[in-house]
Amino acid sequence: MADKALLKRVVFASLIGATVEWYDFFLYGVVAGIVFNQLYFPSGDPVISTMLAYTTFAVGFVTRPLGGVIFGHFGDRIGRKSMLILTLMIMGVATFLIGLVPTYAQIGIWAPILLLVLRVLQGIGLGGEWGGAVLMTYEYASPEKRGLYASFPQIGLSIGLCLASGVVALLSYTLTNEQFLAWGWRVAFILSFVLVMVGLYIRLNIMETPEFAKLKESRKEVQIPFATMIKEYPKEIVAGMGARYIDGVFFNIFGVYSIAFLTSQLKIPRTEALLGVCAAALIMCLFIPYFGGVSDRVGRTKTYAWGSLITGLSALPAFYIWMTHPDQVVFVWAALIIPFGILYASIYGPEAALFCDLFGPQVRYTGISFVYQFSGIFASGLTPIIATYLVQRYAGNAGWAIAWYCVFAGVVSALSAVWISRLARKRIEAGGTAPAALVA
Repeated sequence: MADKALLKRVVFASLIGATVEWYDFFLYGVVAGIVFNQLYFPSGDPVISTMLAYTTFAVGFVTRPLGGVIFGHFGDRIGRKSMLILTLMIMGVATFLIGLVPTYAQIGIWAPILLLVLRVLQGIGLGGEWGGAVLMTYEYASPEKRGLYASFPQIGLSIGLCLASGVVALLSYTLTNEQFLAWGWRVAFILSFVLVMVGLYIRLNIMETPEFAKLKESRKEVQIPFATMIKEYPKEIVAGMGARYIDGVFFNIFGVYSIAFLTSQLKIPRTEALLGVCAAALIMCLFIPYFGGVSDRVGRTKTYAWGSLITGLSALPAFYIWMTHPDQVVFVWAALIIPFGILYASIYGPEAALFCDLFGPQVRYTGISFVYQFSGIFASGLTPIIATYLVQRYAGNAGWAIAWYCVFAGVVSALSAVWISRLARKRIEAGGTAPAALVA
């Protein structure tokens, strides 16, 4: 009973911290296409100003690998817990300060520069956060339930997105457009300070993972985890980044870019678009642990491969519905909730354990952080920019172009998951070890 109580506390600590981090990170994405493009990147061409705003959004993804390598190194050398506390503080302070940055009209070019610097700090903080939060639950859980427990911190993404879109939707609904642009959006960023304090209090009251404690006790840590990772797991790194592709593309199309697409291209009210994303995120909270558990029963790579294909293909009917029924909110929301709230969870649920399974404990923090964060540059950070370009390039057929891009990402990730399974089999045949879930 004591072990179960401890595991529950660890799960809650990882979840609350991950929620705060994702709220901070995606709040920027939600606001980028509806506020920052007007107040911080003024331009005579709205497409250019939007792309500039999303470029600073992408910078957060570019700096995440740096955070992953830095905090992964010390997480594998010193411990998981201390890194989680530090990353939460970095992320929280940066987000709070974004809410205080003056506009371009007030301080000129310094406005986008300050915004860029704080976005860099956000990226570094989140780069180290995700790996540590996942490892706390993965390494505390029994091997046969690691898919389920490693998926719980993943729920932080959907809750954080729901909070970010929900808070902005509430402010957008209760304030006039002038009030929202003048000061309303800042409230959402400043509120982050309260969430960070709650997260820090909870994380200070958990212990180091048993698996890492044994590693320290036996003195089997490696001097430079990053170098060891590159030397011993080169193919796993590439395969993992390929598997991550559909996750980054699909999330940023449906969770971030869809708001700008629905409001600017289809003229759907901003509040309706935000509430649709919020509803999808809430439903996702139920399906993420469900599919994490499925991966324990039927196999990690099998679940991920099929999930990638089906999720990618679901973009086709979703965009068709948006383009043909933009005036019917029920259809618009259904085209968000089914692919994003349900099908996307089939990849995001098992993903954490899938990446953890790739690496040994000596380099696991570094390995999963690098795979997840480095692949995020092209899988996540560039996606809103690519989508904006496709809208400009294909005009009336922009929805189809974006949908087929999602399908392409799904195929790449499915093939990568199959490759991961084959790599695990070869490692076992060569006399090494690999989790059974990878080859099931």
